[in-house]
Amino acid sequence: MPQTSTAKPGDGHSKGLFQNTAGFSTLITVTVLSLAWLAGFASRLFAVIRFESIIHEFDPWFNYRSTAYMVQHGFYNFLNWFDERAWYPLGRIVGGTVYPGLMITSGTIHWILHALNIPIHIRDICVFLAPVFSGLTAIATYLLTSELWSRGAGLFAACFIAIVPGYSSRSVAGSYDNEGIAIFALQFTYYLWLKSLKNGSVFWSICTALSYFYMVSAWGGYVFIINLIPLHVFLLLIMGRFSQRLFVSYSVFYIVGLLLSMQIPFVGFQPIRTSEHMAASGVFALLMAIGALKYLHSLNPKGQWKQLLILGGLIAAGTVFLAVVLLTYMGVIAPWSGRFYSLWDTTYAKIHIPIIASVSEHQPTTWSSFFFDLHVLVCTFPVGLWYCIKNVNDERVFVALYALSAVYFAGVMVRLMLTLTPVVCVLAGIAFSILLDLVLKEDEIPVPQVETEESKSLYDKAGKLKKRTHEPTQPLDAGLGMNVRSVTLILFMILLMLFCVHCTWATSNAYSSPSIVLASYGNDGSRKILDDFREAYGWLSQNTAEDARVMSWWDYGYQIAGMGNRTTLVDNNTWNNSHIALVGKAMASNETAAYEIMTMLDVDYVLVIFGGAIGYSGDDINKFIWMVRIAEGEHPKDIHEADYFTERGEYRVDSEASKTMLNCLMYKLSYYRYDSGGSPPGYDRTRGALPGNRGFKLTYLEEAYTTEHWLVRIYRVKKPDEFNRPRLPLSKRTVPTSNSISKKTSKRRKGMMKNKPSIVKGKKAVKLE
Repeated sequence: MPQTSTAKPGDGHSKGLFQNTAGFSTLITVTVLSLAWLAGFASRLFAVIRFESIIHEFDPWFNYRSTAYMVQHGFYNFLNWFDERAWYPLGRIVGGTVYPGLMITSGTIHWILHALNIPIHIRDICVFLAPVFSGLTAIATYLLTSELWSRGAGLFAACFIAIVPGYSSRSVAGSYDNEGIAIFALQFTYYLWLKSLKNGSVFWSICTALSYFYMVSAWGGYVFIINLIPLHVFLLLIMGRFSQRLFVSYSVFYIVGLLLSMQIPFVGFQPIRTSEHMAASGVFALLMAIGALKYLHSLNPKGQWKQLLILGGLIAAGTVFLAVVLLTYMGVIAPWSGRFYSLWDTTYAKIHIPIIASVSEHQPTTWSSFFFDLHVLVCTFPVGLWYCIKNVNDERVFVALYALSAVYFAGVMVRLMLTLTPVVCVLAGIAFSILLDLVLKEDEIPVPQVETEESKSLYDKAGKLKKRTHEPTQPLDAGLGMNVRSVTLILFMILLMLFCVHCTWATSNAYSSPSIVLASYGNDGSRKILDDFREAYGWLSQNTAEDARVMSWWDYGYQIAGMGNRTTLVDNNTWNNSHIALVGKAMASNETAAYEIMTMLDVDYVLVIFGGAIGYSGDDINKFIWMVRIAEGEHPKDIHEADYFTERGEYRVDSEASKTMLNCLMYKLSYYRYDSGGSPPGYDRTRGALPGNRGFKLTYLEEAYTTEHWLVRIYRVKKPDEFNRPRLPLSKRTVPTSNSISKKTSKRRKGMMKNKPSIVKGKKAVKLE
């Protein structure tokens, strides 16, 4: 950063050059932040450039569908929206089961743009919302780091978080998820908290509560804030750093933030009824007790107040702890949920809640993931942490707690790498700033000593010969110091350049590929797009009845409802484990037992994902073992995980697979009629084996549609009265091919479209998507 001028008042040239140092500093700051915003936005557009403007993944499709409903029907109707297309036959009250901050943000932007006569479709706003907010996150990180250390460190941190893969993974264009805006709210809330703590101002405390309210409306990760800030206050009390500023800032923040957070329907009374929020309440009570003792001490400074303060604090802490334990035992306060238990015991979810353990982002983080998502920052952020601890104050105690807790949680769960990334950027920014200051620091020129008559003499007062000392001269290593400084600066720039290259490559190749549009590359570098997902969902929307019910694994529920516009039994909300287990039981049972379940649930179509033809590893056969585990948890008498393994405990699909595996519904729906694909014919490229059960026929289901690359397969569930009808020979039957549909089937579908106007409505909805 530009330094303050040391020129003498009489030096007119120097005065004119440096008199506007603050202006230059502001100009540099604004320029760097603007470029960081632009770089972050541009690096997140690879998915749009390579494919098109489309919503990615699974959860974003529900968020987009909800946002479109809110824009069309209004916010009040959105809060009261009962979605009949989800969780058949249960349904879902959307307004009371979502964090509406994401929808409100997009809807507000859409309303402002249309008020300015800028007609932008709500889909495009949803696609580009996260890249735009990446710039706001960079600014919030700059403010937080500047409050902790310096403006130079803040600029480094802002540039880091703008392009770091750990944050880009959740904020690329099309990734319309809560985390896209929540990280900005997280960083901005922490900045306002430190600002309020430093000033002890009611105004900044209220601003912190308002930012916390936005965070609560946006993401369930707000629990991290409402536990970290009380932990910070508690540690300050232990360290003897109680102050009036601390008392005012936390008291105002807790009361206002508590009342505001309870206005979110999905949160409701959780802040006063669940164990996850009790730390904030306990610290508030403890702070009130210590504040009262401090006030009594101010009335009578004499006496044994120090011992009384320690004793009173311990009594207050013990009382609060026992009260929480007693209320939890009485059922007034809900105990910790399974999701939070899994953070402390990594084996808890796999044993008790397999549906949580089945999600890939809930797995423990590997060491390579830290380097892939953070690159050189993972090596430099401990340096920044050490400097913060070395020069500790109230604010730096907070960032130390933030770093240590985030490192632990990121190691427990891959998804929580997102909470570690911001603090890593902050501390790495501090480390790089200190390093740059050392490199650019000018050498101090030694002041020559003035020789006196006594120093010129060769003899001392006793008449003895004095020892000669080296005369101060220009250091011989002055040139070497400059060379070392130049080399260090060059290596510094190369390191940052490699960081930028890695971030761009990781964002481009690892995090910018939509899950619904796949791409394969030939030996010559040519690219081929595999659009089977949208092909299948488009077929569902145009060729099935509007009230058709589709059974699939919960991973695809949001996409079927969003793109196919059809009713699903389960989806990615995963709020009802029993219902998901029932679907898992149907998939794990034989065709006869599965048909009874499907008839009970009024299922019309079954959708499965099969990647054996193209080598897609994320298909249902690879996920099937989790379906079995979830089903066994609810139906232990009917489903046993050991039945789906070989005698040697192997999970196989070839001729050595278990009999139960070869005859279950999922296996048959995946490999039905799969005798001609691959080389040799029928070869499963994903699992590298030939299926063990081939040439079988289906009794209760019939193939309705298979996409071009056999990735998505849809089957129609027969009605009971269809079993008495004579079946045509296979040579005369029309079976959907992988590339087209027969003319006879097309005519029949056109007749369905004419006879059922509701399907036309579904078709329009698909075009809107």
